[in-house]
Amino acid sequence: MKRRDVIKDLSFLPLAGGMIIPKKPESSVIDIRLTNSPLAASKQVYEAVGVEPIINCRGTFTIIGGSVERPEVRAAMDAAAQLFVQYDELAFGVGKKLGELTGAEWGVVSAGCAAGMKHVTVACVTGGNPEKLIRIPDLSGFEKTEVIIPAYSRNVYDHAIRNVGVKIITVDTIEELENAISSRTAMIYIMAGGQANSGPFSLEAIAKVAKSKDIPVMVDAAAEDLTIPNVHLQKGATVVVYSGGKALCGPQCAGLVLGKKDLLMSAWQASAPHHGPGRDNKVGREETLGMLAAVEAWIKRDHAAEWKRWLTWLDNISKKVSSIESIKTRVVEPTDLSNRTPQLVITWDPAKLNITGEEIAELFGRSKPRIALGGGSREPGTTYVSITTGQMQPGDDKVVADRLFEVLSQKRVPKKTEMVAPLVSIKGHWDVDLTFFSSSSKHSFIIEQDGNWLQGSHKGEFTVNELQGNIEGNEVKIRASSRTPGDNITFMFSGVVKDDVITGSVYMGEYMTATFTAKKHTFRGKREKFMIPSGPPLAT
Repeated sequence: MKRRDVIKDLSFLPLAGGMIIPKKPESSVIDIRLTNSPLAASKQVYEAVGVEPIINCRGTFTIIGGSVERPEVRAAMDAAAQLFVQYDELAFGVGKKLGELTGAEWGVVSAGCAAGMKHVTVACVTGGNPEKLIRIPDLSGFEKTEVIIPAYSRNVYDHAIRNVGVKIITVDTIEELENAISSRTAMIYIMAGGQANSGPFSLEAIAKVAKSKDIPVMVDAAAEDLTIPNVHLQKGATVVVYSGGKALCGPQCAGLVLGKKDLLMSAWQASAPHHGPGRDNKVGREETLGMLAAVEAWIKRDHAAEWKRWLTWLDNISKKVSSIESIKTRVVEPTDLSNRTPQLVITWDPAKLNITGEEIAELFGRSKPRIALGGGSREPGTTYVSITTGQMQPGDDKVVADRLFEVLSQKRVPKKTEMVAPLVSIKGHWDVDLTFFSSSSKHSFIIEQDGNWLQGSHKGEFTVNELQGNIEGNEVKIRASSRTPGDNITFMFSGVVKDDVITGSVYMGEYMTATFTAKKHTFRGKREKFMIPSGPPLAT
């Protein structure tokens, strides 16, 4: 909710006549007052709870809020909140309207894309039979208990499918998929984009096989632009699922499900307000009408004008920073449907500016004005930051340009490349205790040390993985990843060695931070000679 009042067609509508305005910092009470400054109001309402808002130059990531809802969406949600309706009647009315708008047979609004995926999976498993519905995730006695997923589509979001209790069958080729289909197959799931677009294992190839076996195909198009008529349904998909809070700029807690009416009626049956496995994925009347408004707005939006405006913002930033030594800029205009928004890539030689893209991304994310942007180093001698426009707001381009110019033009002394010699050896076996918010876990390290450099293995509760790291003085850094199909947890240990004990913190990305203590393992086996028999035993 920032800076939209600058452009008429993106201006904010007042909610129920006013906005929430916090009192001065000495008061912890949030007051409701009339205001003509939506930007100030939205910023202050976060600051009242000690949170600094972020300028979004990354895209529609849920962890920073997804997208900014369009004014038509906010108006529809506010209107919907004032009256009561029967939810089945609302779902049927909106389902029909979504079909008319998109050309699909039917539509369902879910509590996010993942919830829609879950409901469709339930529909495929139960066939709309409520006696089966209330038994999920216990699928004992069910005929349909398996979902087939191409290996290229395994991802963190297929938890929504696994939550139903189905067995996942992962296949690598169209031939493997054909052989995997059986009477137990409930559905085939694929991610849109990449291999799904073309080739021997594309959506069209999969849909051809599935249709001959009467197997539904669900496409996850969460971050894609909505196409009308729908490209995935045209290629043979039974159902396609979108996130409401991404390209559509609808409610963040809503998803859009389009496809065959009979299957989507069973999916709605599996959704709240009905009881059963989907009760925990409640979508309200506000999100339902907000999602419908987002689709209607999508059809009317001037997408070409939006694209042109985005390019103008990137051009403003590019011109500002291009005068700095070694800076090069290029604009990427993606043609794929997913995350389709122009992006500015700014590259330079880190040896000349003495700062990397990763360091700038970290600095901008942790200091005011807070700016979320991408940063990395893909090849030797080059580092970069990337700026994605899709959720930038009017005026953000100037703030970002000024901040980048300030930081990139600063004079810095060259960084020391030589490492501090280690004070201790940590080679050997270590018993590691991790402490999470409400539990603890036993891990272990086996470490080989070559000067400053560490390698070896990290054993968690369920997986054993390679580790790498370094030690400078008595400061240790170790990194390992625990991988399973579709999932990955990165453990980044940072600690200090003292008296054969390492203590510190464990950064785990989106799973936040734990603490750890590692102690040298003590082997307690007996020191005694023993004999090995020369042949099989003569008695047991």
